[in-house]
Amino acid sequence: MTPTAPTSSFTTRYIAVGLAGYCCFINLYSPQAILPLLSAEFGVGAAEISLLMTAGTLAIALTAPFTGSVADVIGRKRIIVTAMLVLTIPTIMIALSTTLTQMIVWRFIQGLVLPPIFAVTIAYIGEEWPRGEATAAAGVYTSGASIGGFSGRFFGGILADHFGWPVAFYALAAIAFAGGIAVLLLLPRERKFVRSEGLLISLRQMVGHFRNGQLVATYAVGFGVLFNFICTFTFISFHLAAPPYNLSATALGLIFIVYLVGSAATPWSGWAVAQFGRRRFVIPVIGAWLVGIALTLLPSLWAILIGLALCAACGLVCQAVSTGYVTITAQVGRSSAVGLYVTSFYVGGSFGAAVGGVAFIVGKWPACVALVAIMLAIMAAIVKFGWTPRVPPAPATTPVEPA
Repeated sequence: MTPTAPTSSFTTRYIAVGLAGYCCFINLYSPQAILPLLSAEFGVGAAEISLLMTAGTLAIALTAPFTGSVADVIGRKRIIVTAMLVLTIPTIMIALSTTLTQMIVWRFIQGLVLPPIFAVTIAYIGEEWPRGEATAAAGVYTSGASIGGFSGRFFGGILADHFGWPVAFYALAAIAFAGGIAVLLLLPRERKFVRSEGLLISLRQMVGHFRNGQLVATYAVGFGVLFNFICTFTFISFHLAAPPYNLSATALGLIFIVYLVGSAATPWSGWAVAQFGRRRFVIPVIGAWLVGIALTLLPSLWAILIGLALCAACGLVCQAVSTGYVTITAQVGRSSAVGLYVTSFYVGGSFGAAVGGVAFIVGKWPACVALVAIMLAIMAAIVKFGWTPRVPPAPATTPVEPA
């Protein structure tokens, strides 16, 4: 082996985990920017078309807690690459759908394939990188996931505007396939993987987590985080596609650049927790989130954008802190504890799309804002009374991409 080989391998696996995050989240949230366009295409309202978001997040919620357990038995790279290649099939079928029902079914199947990508990639990072370097690898993965979430909405909107929505999904399928091949070639086989004794032990640990009040409270906060994200960023598209804004799918996709702005705040969350403590830090963050959603009620488009950027930043910070809290609260079975958090997180997203759709029908965007405000108040109460005042610093973790 040449002296440069280890460095080369080290670099390529950084690229590989970044690509895994990118390809996963470019698919999950891609419909958001084109929901008004699809609503007109299929002749349905906001509540019906939002089922495309519900289907994907619900599927993730169903499979996420078991994905880590299966990977603990089978291995890491094999699961990641297979899932990325299989992802192309439901994505192509979404493009070929001729009815909304068909599209919803294939979105659900697409969601089933995503946890084997992001959950197992997180596990791979935790095992294969030295602790002092895992944070950098986690940062590469998170950046890939964030850019992927933005790219799916932005480029999906552009392609749908100029070439039709099926072309947007064909492009996503091609990206997923190319990414799977790249990860196959670039990601080294796991070397530190220790095969689990079996699924039964993991399932027993999973059940035991529900007896931990701190974990249950954190799962509830995770539920609220994605509930608010999906409710906000799904139905703001309908609000801005209508008069007086009349934004196109391309312009709606561009709005999601606020996620990239929000991502800049996440690295500072660890420092803030160390300075102020989790409860004293997160409650004001939730308060700022409330200010952000209130700004979207103003008629100015700039005020709405500032409000959305504040919502994105506060939501990402809450997500990062909550994920870290899970890892330090669970004394055993941390993988299953995080898996349950992911499930609660995406169940919240499913409810955010479904209940948000009802709210939009009843009272348009102001009703959605009221719904988010209520959920934020509930989250603040859970943090105030459900989290302990003092806990040790969390180990380096990779937060799940919120939305």
